[in-house]
Amino acid sequence: MCLVFVACNAHPDYPLIVVGNRDEFHRRATESLHWWPDRGILAGRDSQGGGAWLGVPPAGRFATVTNYREPDPPDPHARSRGHLVTGALAAPDCAGFGEGLAQQGGHYSGFNLLSGRAGCILYVSNRGDGPRELPDGLHGLSNGLLDSPWPKVLRVREALEKLLDAGDSLTTTALLEPFMDTRQADSAWLPDTGVPRDWEQLLSSPFIISPDYGTRASTVFLQRADDW
Repeated sequence: MCLVFVACNAHPDYPLIVVGNRDEFHRRATESLHWWPDRGILAGRDSQGGGAWLGVPPAGRFATVTNYREPDPPDPHARSRGHLVTGALAAPDCAGFGEGLAQQGGHYSGFNLLSGRAGCILYVSNRGDGPRELPDGLHGLSNGLLDSPWPKVLRVREALEKLLDAGDSLTTTALLEPFMDTRQADSAWLPDTGVPRDWEQLLSSPFIISPDYGTRASTVFLQRADDW
C-alpha cells in the first residue's frame, strides 16, 4: 500500500473503515485477493516476496503496510516488508507484536505498519518513534510518517471527512472515488524525500499511472457495527 486511510469509530454504521491504493512496479508478479489456505487470511500475495500489502483474518482484524520513501534503494538483504502484514495477523497480541517489531525494525527497509481492530489500532514505523495506539478518528498514511501532510493525503482526507461527516450510508464507490484521482500536485507543494523531482511529481497523485510503475490495486474493508 502506498496510500491508506483508516477511520476508527468515525461513522455510525462502521466502527472500522480501511481504504487504500497499492502502488508497485508493474513487472512485480502478484496474486489477486484470495483466501490463503496456509495462513487463513484474505489478502493479495506478492509473488516475489511472499507477503501481502493488506490482509484480514475472519475475526475482523486487519494489517497493512506502506514503504517509507527514501533516496537509497532498498537493501537487497533486508526482509520483505510484506511479511509484516502476515506476522501482525498471526500474532495473538498486536501490542506485543509492535513492541517486538520496534526492536527488530533494522531488519527491514523503511516501513509503516497499521494493524489491529476497531478501538485498538497500532501504528509502528522503523523511521519514527516507538509503537503507538491511534485515537479514534480518521488517519492517513502514504510513504512518509502517519498523517504527514503530503498533498495527496490532504486531498483524500478532505474528501473522506465530507463523507464521514454527512453520516449517510457509505458505498465502496463513494469511498474509492478520492483514491481514483490522477491529478498530480503543484510542484511547490511536493514533499522532499530525496528522490528525483520528476519521480516525486509522478508519485504525488492518489492514483498513479505510468508505463513502469503505478497503482495496482484499490481496497475497501468495512466492518459493520452490527457485526462488532
